[in-house]
Amino acid sequence: MTVSLPPSAVRVGQVPVDPQRWPDVARLPRASAVRTAVARLLVEHAFARLPLRIRTGRKSALAGPRDGGDSSVPTLTLHDPEAFHRRIGADGLIGFGESYMAGEWDADDLVGVLTVLARHVDDLVPAPLRRFRGAWVRPRPEADLNTPDGARENIQRHYDLSNELFALFLDPGLSYSSAVFDPLPHASEVLSDAAFTAAQHHKIDRLLDLAGTGPGTELLEIGTGWGELAIRAAARGARVRTVTLSEEQLVLARRRVALAGVSDRVSIKRIDYRHVRGRYDAIVSVEMIEAVGAEFWPDYFTALRRLLAPGGRIALQAITMPHERMLATARTHTWISKYVFPGGLIPSPEALAHESAATGLRITHDTGYGDHYAETLHQWRARFRHNEAAVAALGFDPVFQRMWDLYLAYSEAGFRSGYLDVRQLRLTAADTDADTDTETDTDADTGAGMGPDTDTVTER
Repeated sequence: MTVSLPPSAVRVGQVPVDPQRWPDVARLPRASAVRTAVARLLVEHAFARLPLRIRTGRKSALAGPRDGGDSSVPTLTLHDPEAFHRRIGADGLIGFGESYMAGEWDADDLVGVLTVLARHVDDLVPAPLRRFRGAWVRPRPEADLNTPDGARENIQRHYDLSNELFALFLDPGLSYSSAVFDPLPHASEVLSDAAFTAAQHHKIDRLLDLAGTGPGTELLEIGTGWGELAIRAAARGARVRTVTLSEEQLVLARRRVALAGVSDRVSIKRIDYRHVRGRYDAIVSVEMIEAVGAEFWPDYFTALRRLLAPGGRIALQAITMPHERMLATARTHTWISKYVFPGGLIPSPEALAHESAATGLRITHDTGYGDHYAETLHQWRARFRHNEAAVAALGFDPVFQRMWDLYLAYSEAGFRSGYLDVRQLRLTAADTDADTDTETDTDADTGAGMGPDTDTVTER
């Protein structure tokens, strides 16, 4: 089907907007002339010190002296400066994102613009004014808390959008987490489906190796995705129990497991991790903790410890951010939490270490490879943009497409700037003698030579 906008659709900026679906994009927020003027001054002050080119209509100006007049710096074009500053004055970074959704600004290199902003995120607001941050941010809605009922609703709002949508930009194995490339592709290169899936399999195999997965292993996976990890674990001879809260993923994962011929070794249930019972030799959870919410991190690690059999191993893949940034955003409602990942929070490495230790777990392996996530997101975004017509045919309107494009670019910029990282961790019970060879590698750059024993918002 094609997108059919209702008669009530309005044009805001460069984009027709359905006010029923996107009420806060369709209308400009209430903001006093003073707040709008202050926002304009802050934005101009911030941009003046950055290597960005700002264009308003036909006028263009180099934003700051740091580029030395380099015309190759990315350009941010303001189609409606008044609306842009008004949204930021009313809602801060949520307004910045909604302004893009409305088509009030664009960029010739969206990732480039956002990477500059991410690199200088701590300098955008003058130090004396940071104490007034509360005037531009909102607390996270209580309705987004990841209680057992809330978590199911939050997962549905993202992962149950459409299996067909995800298939348009993920690799054929439908892995929705960072790949590990060997080697990293050249700049701007779009990989073949086979090469992209191979990089995702490399990631999965590293995690299964960290967890000690082999014939007869009783393995629990928290967060099924579309079943690719479970299928590969079963192919190793493991018996897999995998749990999800997504109805769409559950149906397709079961179908894919059956097609792979491993239904006798894989059980998929729709159940909250807090309600899982049993003891497992290996537990794997890939980019699940970001959706748990800080209030429930103790529950998550308590469940991991309770479910781990004596001598067992846990392998986690987690996105991380610096601890101070995590604390600053922990209670803040962001554009990502409003439109993409409700209820989520990216942890810091310090938070992971503290929360795991508090439940009797210790980290015995820690590898980071954020540049691989930047490349994964580049691959996803290239595929998404290439398939814009197919996305529209699924019923996703122009505002959704701009929102999703910004989400992918925003996330890629986080990793390119070093604001975000992604880590693979192995955890064991603190009272076991196994795996005493604690390993840490915080500067891994390619998959080459990174075997299991040689080897962490902008929010996601």
